[in-house]
Amino acid sequence: MILAAGLGTRLKPLTDTMPKALVPVGGKPLLDIQIEKLQQAGYDRFVVNVHHFAQQIVDHVNERKEKILISDETSELLETGGGLKKAQGLFRDDEPILIHNVDILDNVDYEWFRRQHQDDEDAVLLVSRRKTKRYLLFDNAMRLMGWKNIETGEVKSPFPWLREAEITIDDNLQVTSLTAHLSPLNSQLYAFAFSGIHSFSPRLFPLMDRFPDRFPIIDFYLSVCHRSRIVGLVKNDLKVLDVGKLDSLSAAEEFLK
Repeated sequence: MILAAGLGTRLKPLTDTMPKALVPVGGKPLLDIQIEKLQQAGYDRFVVNVHHFAQQIVDHVNERKEKILISDETSELLETGGGLKKAQGLFRDDEPILIHNVDILDNVDYEWFRRQHQDDEDAVLLVSRRKTKRYLLFDNAMRLMGWKNIETGEVKSPFPWLREAEITIDDNLQVTSLTAHLSPLNSQLYAFAFSGIHSFSPRLFPLMDRFPDRFPIIDFYLSVCHRSRIVGLVKNDLKVLDVGKLDSLSAAEEFLK
């Protein structure tokens, strides 16, 4: 699934007349760049959600030969989790779904990434040791445990002991100060930055039933990680470029080269 429904406000004035999915980089629309890269990794079926200038994307997709299905969010933007939930009827139920933002360029080998999703894993989140304001927290086995905003101190987790703990993240991205007696686990926690790239098992869809139409996918993962196998996959040499601003377009062309 390629997430392409956003308004692209940071790319104005380009997005005053086109959706961000069709903004060209090196003479090629972002959507085409993503599809062609994934095709090279063996992907042959795509779902694209649309909202802003939706018909332009529909018309563009109709000109291509690939199997591309449209999930229509023209009535309301549903965020990353809501968009996936709305599109669930467009997916097969026997294989994981790769989720990727249309405006993110990266150096991921997606054939490799697909192989990393094991049968007993419900979701695989690609992460790195990048410094950020918001970290995902994992245990020694790289199972998702929680999330922390280091600026506000907010912690999200289904585990009460983690929500109540004093958490400090050191320069090596280890959780160095955790109220140990609150934890039932004898393990170290680690903090990683989420790339926004993940592989999702369709067997998680029933757990979305209690969620509203609109919600972020990370909030969903954090609500079910205590009873589902949500894991992190570290790529130490991960490079990600957010093509979200006008001044990033020239950098994006160099990135593709």
